[in-house]
Amino acid sequence: MFKRTLKVAIALSLLSSPLVFADALSDAVNHENRSITERSRDEYRHPQQTLRFFDVQPDMAVAEISPGGGWYSNILAPLLKEKGQFYAAHFYIEEGGSSFYKKSVDSFMQKVSQDANYKNTKVTAFHPTKATDFAPANSLDRVLTFRNVHNWYMQTGQEGIDSAFSSFFKALKKGGVLGVVEHQLPESFADEVQKKSGYMKQSYVVAAAEKAGFKLVAQSDVNHNSLDTTDHEKGVWTLPPSLRLGDKDQAKYLAIGESSRMTLKFVKP
Repeated sequence: MFKRTLKVAIALSLLSSPLVFADALSDAVNHENRSITERSRDEYRHPQQTLRFFDVQPDMAVAEISPGGGWYSNILAPLLKEKGQFYAAHFYIEEGGSSFYKKSVDSFMQKVSQDANYKNTKVTAFHPTKATDFAPANSLDRVLTFRNVHNWYMQTGQEGIDSAFSSFFKALKKGGVLGVVEHQLPESFADEVQKKSGYMKQSYVVAAAEKAGFKLVAQSDVNHNSLDTTDHEKGVWTLPPSLRLGDKDQAKYLAIGESSRMTLKFVKP
């Protein structure tokens, strides 16, 4: 009887160990539902290292803000499908609004309805000022956003930024983590550059999070790209995957790769 109890205790311990969580994350990153195109971006986006830095675990309630086509969702959904809860806080659709947003949401919803990996997914809506209740208050372990802060800043300004970070704070449990990945503008550049380039200063993002009540607990260089000078003709969209200049200097921008990014970990005290 004692041996059986001991075996059960050991098994439960192993299930909750960091090693098992790391294996689950590795399985999610290497999941067959991820296309070759998606996987080709791993060298720039470092999903496994990034999600490990944010300490995302399979039994957590996690929201991804503005998932777009679902690049990160295709990792998070399989990771959370058995023991966790995944909130995909997608674009807010309003009458006469962006047709791009509508097509993006429709495509995402179709994937959710057809792919068993999304069985524990709730699709909600997020907009910095018009739709901020994307999950119940104090319900989430993690809120994650990848390369979105510049969009909110360019579209809704300081008001939108303040509202967005406040909504993240409201949705997280005490001790919950906000993970932010964003195109990084050098601090020496003029603030005005943030309005059109797609790059944001780390000091600005940190200040916005702290204003909402968050505390910065760690930062990582995992998504830093030393080849990116950040002063491109079409801003961050000059680089892949957008390549807004078309064939012009394409080899040069492909050699640089995707943008240099800050990776910030905040906690709700």
